[in-house]
Amino acid sequence: MSKSLPRGVWLLGWTSLLNDAASEAIYPLLPMFVTTALGGHAVSLGIIEGTADAASSLLKVVAGRASDALGRRRPLVIAGYGVAAVVRPLIALATAWPHVFAIRVVDRVGKGIRGAPRDAMLAALAPAAARGRVFGFHRAMDHTGAIVGPIAAALFLWLRPDAYRTLFALTVVPGALAVALLFFVREAPRVPQKGVSERGEQPIDRDRSAAVAWRPLPSELKRFLLILALFTLGNSSDAFLLLQLSAAGLPVAGLPLVWAALHVVKAGLSTTGGSLSDRYGRRALIVVGWLVYAGVYAGFAFSTSIAALSTWLLVYGVHFALVEGSEKALVADLTPDTMHGTAFGWYNAVLGLGALAASLLFAAIWQAFGAPAAFLTGSGLAIAASTLLLVDGR
Repeated sequence: MSKSLPRGVWLLGWTSLLNDAASEAIYPLLPMFVTTALGGHAVSLGIIEGTADAASSLLKVVAGRASDALGRRRPLVIAGYGVAAVVRPLIALATAWPHVFAIRVVDRVGKGIRGAPRDAMLAALAPAAARGRVFGFHRAMDHTGAIVGPIAAALFLWLRPDAYRTLFALTVVPGALAVALLFFVREAPRVPQKGVSERGEQPIDRDRSAAVAWRPLPSELKRFLLILALFTLGNSSDAFLLLQLSAAGLPVAGLPLVWAALHVVKAGLSTTGGSLSDRYGRRALIVVGWLVYAGVYAGFAFSTSIAALSTWLLVYGVHFALVEGSEKALVADLTPDTMHGTAFGWYNAVLGLGALAASLLFAAIWQAFGAPAAFLTGSGLAIAASTLLLVDGR
């Protein structure tokens, strides 16, 4: 099915796969590297990741608007991936945890610069009736990179134990290849043509002034983002799922295996999930995906065995497959293409800042009332958001 996708979509997919492989080869090792080799502690990790994600989320809005105003996406996409490719391997030279802090923040700045313009490029390259499949395919390639990277890192360290710094330095190779592929991606021509919204056809003039990028977001999109914010408030860090598995007795060595298995589910089903949204409607797939999420979090609240929790974690991958491509396709459907960068900037910012708030809320509930209460809160918020989305779609 994905063979019929435009060439530019394939190239952007391979770019994400290579970039994510480089990133995920390092990310699972950072906690150990910071706390053991660099003398950091748990608070250090919180400062590093919290600041990095916050910077990325805020920049997505700025970069998205800038790409709309410029009328071009690719220069910002190249710059964003280029920044990551250059600074990520510098972790090999770190001698103290503040060095990793600075590198991670700059790395996430690159993500903030590229995210919204890249999604806008994908929306422009995709036929309106196949946006779900395009975004689903792109997420599948991203998740495949999250499988390849850790496996490659594990093989490298099996052959060269403790050679962490060499591994970090070698990530420059997939990073550079990811950037090189972008020079072969052509942006969709900005010619007058009709775009299709979820509520019917409406004319979209791609030759409008760049000033159009500064118009307020469409009211339908604002409502969706508000509902998404409610869902995201219950969508805490996946680290809590792994923590629950660990508390159930799963050995440390088993955590990377179940994590890789989760990404296998995501990669295997994301293109199909996006395609289903093209056929049955974005909102329907998002609602089903959010309800699957509610079921998974309820399952984590009431399950105690490793087998049950591992099964719920794999079902969690179905949630991602159903919603990731569908949500992005809906954002594109509800927005004129001259504002796609801005729209995706706000979409990604809601996800990023919401995840930070959700993790703080989840941790506070866990500490005060226990893990089951925290997971049930996430489940309840997902059900509430699903209900609101159904009502809003009528």
